[in-house]
Amino acid sequence: MKVQKDLEQQSSSIPKSNTGLSRRSFLQAIGASAAWAATAQSAFAQNSGPTDSLASGQYLYVGTYSSPNTAPGGVVPSEAEGIYVYKMNLETGNLSHVQTVRDDNPSFLAVAPSKRYLYCVNELGVDDKGAPLGRVSAYRIDERSGHLTLINTRSTAGSWPCHCAVHPSGDYLFAANYGTGTFSVFPLGDDGDIEPMSDQYQASGNGSGPDPVRQEGPHAHMMLSNPGAEHVFGVDLGGDSILAWELDPATGKLVPGPVPYANVPSGSGCRHLVFHPDDNRAYVINELSSTIDVFDFNPRRGAFVWLQSISTLPQDTAYTRPSFNPDNPGEVPTGTNTTAEIRIHPSGRWLYATNRGMDSVAMFEVDPGSGKLTSAGWVQSQGQIPRGMNIEPSGTFLYVGNQNSDTIVVFRIKSDDGQLEGPLHIIDSPVPVDFAFGSFVRS
Repeated sequence: MKVQKDLEQQSSSIPKSNTGLSRRSFLQAIGASAAWAATAQSAFAQNSGPTDSLASGQYLYVGTYSSPNTAPGGVVPSEAEGIYVYKMNLETGNLSHVQTVRDDNPSFLAVAPSKRYLYCVNELGVDDKGAPLGRVSAYRIDERSGHLTLINTRSTAGSWPCHCAVHPSGDYLFAANYGTGTFSVFPLGDDGDIEPMSDQYQASGNGSGPDPVRQEGPHAHMMLSNPGAEHVFGVDLGGDSILAWELDPATGKLVPGPVPYANVPSGSGCRHLVFHPDDNRAYVINELSSTIDVFDFNPRRGAFVWLQSISTLPQDTAYTRPSFNPDNPGEVPTGTNTTAEIRIHPSGRWLYATNRGMDSVAMFEVDPGSGKLTSAGWVQSQGQIPRGMNIEPSGTFLYVGNQNSDTIVVFRIKSDDGQLEGPLHIIDSPVPVDFAFGSFVRS
């Protein structure tokens, strides 16, 4: 591993702008999730000391684009080997390396509700005959050491899978294939193995979309359930749409929901979606327009009602929308910006988004009544192309991955106003893309 650096001085901030299904264990999984959330909220309320009096840390898993590949928007070939396992200090947020697992472009990760298994996409394209190479892989997590052991891998029957998620029941794995615009469903076995695909949905996109390079066809970018698990949603960047299904728990088949889709403004390029903890509001980050759309969400019908659009950039910004390079669509030319990740705090009071180009984290306050957002400023990501980020479950620390700088940056989230303090630590880690939190480390 490279040398770890603790920074004693805080970075300067950019000024504020002026402006429910299961075959086996759904009830048990929901109970475990509720217990986990209660523990996290208790720790956040205290905002000092470990989350669990017996815990000395928590395992953190980091996905990457691996060597010899070059990440989308990357400037040099990756030196990453696969998935990186760290132990997080619950008091300081610092990381210590535990294990490196060799794998092919494990760019996005998902941990099962039981914390016993980790899943990743293998973000691969096509072979020389045009056959898709995308895969999903399953790993067993050793409870004591945090180490990963491969269980199995399956084809996603698509190219460039860029996101995966586990259904709250722990019974199904979802994967979004960016290249082919398809959404895949896999049953999960009792031992965490990925079983043969049970369904796949082909998005239609917009035909020849508003952006001729990035929206020339459908591009599945995310697939997930809402917190109550009544519905499953697919985010299609190419179609500016959020697709809505119900999942048959017995067969793993997708059925169109009562309201089968919602839209974002034309050419926005929706990328990721997060739900408020109350399951009544939803937030969609748009990659191409650098905006966030806020929706009222009806969990019974799976319906989205638009409330607000807000920019992730300052009002007087000089950053513009890129003219994308068809040979490297992920490239962010100097002076331009695209967004990447969106996360909401466990308390539901604050929301955060990453800007690639401006290389910053945008902070927002969430109105407790309406759910609308108000800009709360920006902090520099301390590196280039902050693709992924995540908030650890207690809500105390935010981890940001600077893809092109090979660094993980740790910020503390202030408990009174959600502002980001730091960086507390900058950790050398090759091409960090996504973060997933595992079980607590028992001393």
